[in-house]
Amino acid sequence: MENYQPLFGVSLEDIQKIIASALSTGGDYADVFFEYSTSDELTLRDGEVNSVESSADYGAGVRVVRNGRTGYAFSETTGMPELLRAARTAAGIASDPGAAVRQVQVHPVAFENRYRIVRGWDEYPLTARREFLQGLDGRFRAEIPCISKVICNLAIDDSRIMFLNSEGDYFCDRRPCTTLSVVCILEKEGKSDNISTSRSFRMGSEMLGHGLADELIREVKEKSQYIFDARQPKGGDMPVVMGSGSSGILLHEAIGHAFEADFNRKGISVFSDRMGKKICSSKINVVDDATIPSNRGSLNVDDEGVAGQKTYMVTRGVLTSYLHDRISAAYYGVAPTGNGRRESFRFNPIPRMRATYMEDGEGTQEEIIRSVKKGIFVDNFTNGQVEIGAGDFTFYVKSGFLIEEGRLTAPIKDVNIIGNGPEALADIVEVAADSLVDDGAWTCGKDQYCAVSCGMPSVLVKSLTVGGSL
Repeated sequence: MENYQPLFGVSLEDIQKIIASALSTGGDYADVFFEYSTSDELTLRDGEVNSVESSADYGAGVRVVRNGRTGYAFSETTGMPELLRAARTAAGIASDPGAAVRQVQVHPVAFENRYRIVRGWDEYPLTARREFLQGLDGRFRAEIPCISKVICNLAIDDSRIMFLNSEGDYFCDRRPCTTLSVVCILEKEGKSDNISTSRSFRMGSEMLGHGLADELIREVKEKSQYIFDARQPKGGDMPVVMGSGSSGILLHEAIGHAFEADFNRKGISVFSDRMGKKICSSKINVVDDATIPSNRGSLNVDDEGVAGQKTYMVTRGVLTSYLHDRISAAYYGVAPTGNGRRESFRFNPIPRMRATYMEDGEGTQEEIIRSVKKGIFVDNFTNGQVEIGAGDFTFYVKSGFLIEEGRLTAPIKDVNIIGNGPEALADIVEVAADSLVDDGAWTCGKDQYCAVSCGMPSVLVKSLTVGGSL
C-alpha cells in the first residue's frame, strides 16, 4: 500500500485527532476521505488537436453518522485547523458533548490491486498522444469513405485516495481511468448521421495499444453499413431481442438502481419487500462486480473502506442481495457489499453500482432470433429515462434490425423502447451464453456522478412497447 500522508500533509496521528473531534458530540461512526485527482484532456477536431486541458482537485471530507443520519463537511485544503473545523461541523448531527473519546486502532484494509499501471503517462508525452489521435483520425477517414468529420477526445484521470474511519479501517489507493471517445459524422447523398463509440479502462498509457484503434474502426465500419438505409419500424407491443454488451445499460438503469439498498430501506423500490423471493426466470443471475481487472467500474476498495467484491443480486431468479453501503448494511443487519461510493471528497458515500451484468445462460443469439416470428433486435442503446420507484422506463435505441420469421431483415433506427424494469426482468424468457461487459465510457448519475460499466448476454424479452412509426 502506498503512503499518501506526505501528499496530504497529515500523519496518522493527525487523522486520528480528526476522527476524535468528529465523534466528540456522540456520533456512532466517523470517517475521513482524502482525495487528490488530476485530469488531462486532448480533443481533436478537423484533423488537428486544438484543445488541451489540465485540472486538479484536492481536499478532504469528514462524515459523521448518528442513528442512521449523516453529517458531512469538506475542506479544499488539508491543514489541520480546516479539517478539525470540518469535523466539528459534521459532528453537529449529534448532541452529546460529554461523549467518551474513542481511540482508533489503525489496521490497513487488505485488498487486491485490480488496476495496475503497466506504463505511466510520463512515458507517453503530449506529442505522442497528439500523434495517436491524428493517426486515428486519418485511419477513420481512409477506411470509411462516408465520414466527413471525426471528433476524438482522450481523457486521462488519476486519483489518489487516503481514508481512515472510526473502526480503524485505513487504506491508500491510486485509481487511474483513461477514456477514449470518438464521434464520427457521416454524409451520403445529402443525408447525414453520426456514430459514437468509446473505450474506458483503469489503465495507463498501455491502453492505447492492444489493437484499440483497429477495434474502434471495425465497430464504426460495421455500424456505418446500414445507417443510411435504416428506418423506424412500425410501433406496438412485440418481442425484443437485446444483443450482448451495451444492452446492459437497460439492466443498469431499469433494474439495477432498484436493487440499491437506500431505495429499498426508504421503501421507494418495488423490490423493497421481495428479498428471498423469486422475481424472474431461474435462468437469470444478476451480478454487481468490483473485481474485473482494469474495468472502469472496478474498485480495489470502496469509498468507505470495504474491499471490492462480487455481489450476486439475483441468483437463479431469486433476489438474494441488495447493494449496501455501511448505513444500509447496519439497517438490514448484513455485511456491506463494497458499494459505498462518492463522486469526490465533496460528497458523502451512498449505495452505487460498479460493473453490473447478467451472467451467461444457455444457447446462442442465433437460436434466440430464430425463435421470434416478428419482433426487433436491438444492440445500441443510448439515453433513457427511468422512474426508480415504479421501474417504468423509456430508452432510445440508436440501431437494430427487424426480426421476421426468425431472421434479421431490415435495419432500424431511432426507436423508443418502453416498459417496466421488474416486469421486463420477469419477461426475459431466453438467455444466451454470450455475456459481455461493455467497455464504453458509462457514467451513472444518482445525485452524484460515478464511473460504472454494464453488460449482459443476448436475451429475449417476450413483450415490450416499441415506439416507432404508425
